Amino acid sequence: MDLKSILEAVLFVSSKPLSLNVISKKLPEFKKEDILYAIRALKEEYTRKGGPIEIVEVARGYQMRTKTEYGSYLKRFVKSRKPFLTKPLIETLAIVAYRQPVSKKEIDRMRGVDSSRALRELLERKLIKVSGRKKPLSSLLFETTDRFLEYFGLKNLDDLPDFGEIEELENSYSGR
Repeated sequence: MDLKSILEAVLFVSSKPLSLNVISKKLPEFKKEDILYAIRALKEEYTRKGGPIEIVEVARGYQMRTKTEYGSYLKRFVKSRKPFLTKPLIETLAIVAYRQPVSKKEIDRMRGVDSSRALRELLERKLIKVSGRKKPLSSLLFETTDRFLEYFGLKNLDDLPDFGEIEELENSYSGR
C-alpha cells in the first residue's frame, strides 16, 4: 500500500485533526518528510478534484472535512441541536482568545459581570484550559485549546482576525 492511500484512510476515519507528529509516531515505518509530502499531494488532489471533501490544516493538524457550501444540505441529514455557544460564552471566549493568558478577574472587568459560569462551561467543552498562574497563589490564567482552533477552523492563533477585520465583518452584516 502506498503512503498517500494510508493517509487518506487515516484522515477519513479520524474525528479530530491529526498533527504531523502524531501521524509520524503512529506510522514509524515512514519518514516524517515523506508523510508531509504525501499529505500535501493528497490535499492538492482534493483541491484539484473540486468535490465536496477537502483536506484542511486546522488546530496544528490535518483533517478531512466537507466544504462549507454543502452545509445546508448536510443539516437535513444530521440531527440538529441547540446553538453550541451562547453570547456570554462567545464574549468570554473572545476575551480569552485575544488576551491569553488572561485571569478571571481581567475577564470579569472587561465583561462587567461575573464570568464563573461561562469559564466553567468553556472548560467543560475543552475550548479553554488553565495555563497556570502569573505568580504563586495568584489567580488562574486561561488560554484557548486546540479544540478551540478546530471549532473555528484555525491553523493557529495567528489566523485569528484582527479587530479591523472584525469591524468590517460587523459592518457588512449590519448593512452599513
